Amino acid sequence: MERTMCFPLLLLICSLSTAQLQSDNDIVPHPAESQGGEPTNVSEHQQTCPQDIHAVLREMSASLAEQRVETRHLQRENEAQTAKLKELDLQKTELEKQKTEGELQKTELEKQKTELERVKQELQVQAAELIAVRARSNVTDNQVEALRRDAEVKRVAFSASLLASGSGTIGPFNTQTNLVFRFVFSNIGNAYNPNTGFFIAPVRGAYHFEVYVYGHGHPSHASAAALFKNGEHVCIAYEHQTSGAGTSANGATLLLEVGDVVFLRLWQNTRIYDDENHPSTFSGHLLFTM
Repeated sequence: MERTMCFPLLLLICSLSTAQLQSDNDIVPHPAESQGGEPTNVSEHQQTCPQDIHAVLREMSASLAEQRVETRHLQRENEAQTAKLKELDLQKTELEKQKTEGELQKTELEKQKTELERVKQELQVQAAELIAVRARSNVTDNQVEALRRDAEVKRVAFSASLLASGSGTIGPFNTQTNLVFRFVFSNIGNAYNPNTGFFIAPVRGAYHFEVYVYGHGHPSHASAAALFKNGEHVCIAYEHQTSGAGTSANGATLLLEVGDVVFLRLWQNTRIYDDENHPSTFSGHLLFTM
């Protein structure tokens, strides 16, 4: 580009110089025609023109060199700007890519958020269902426990003999005395206490009790035991013989509330006998709950 601009300029200067030289030759008179007969110094004029041309050429060369330097500088700047633009384009492309990826991630996050909300709602529904199931389970467990307890309390029965071991006669006493039947045949439900002789009702219901009394004959003392409910007399098994031995029995069905107490008392001035054959017993069992 620099050479294209400089060569026409150089040709123009050379043309102008040549034209100026011809013009000077036409104006300068022939030596023979000059006034005063003195010849004109043409060679001196011809020597001055080439010197001017060389000066112009030198100036043009210097200017051309400066223009070349400036052109190279501009080229480097242009290349740097081009590289910077390319880098900016790459950065722009990368930013566009990141923006697109960010939008995709945002869309994905929105999708995940929607899915999370759906799962959360499902979990809430499942939690409510679980609470309902647990409530039903608790009700069922309570019902089962109640049925189990009810089944257990329905299994109430006991039977016991007077003496724990050996043989002997108890009484007579001037007052009624509680009898403790210590030898236990059975005690289903553990409602009877062999240490106190008390039967305590574990559930409201109808209970049946029986008492058997054995005693040797005596002119003055009979054999008798009375059934009591919460300290109130219910019935008595009584037998009196002056000699030999005799037995008596009695029983009753009672409606008991939870905690009611049933026991036997030896009647005043009477006796009761028991041995390893267990002739004197106290028994009871639950007929049904109420």
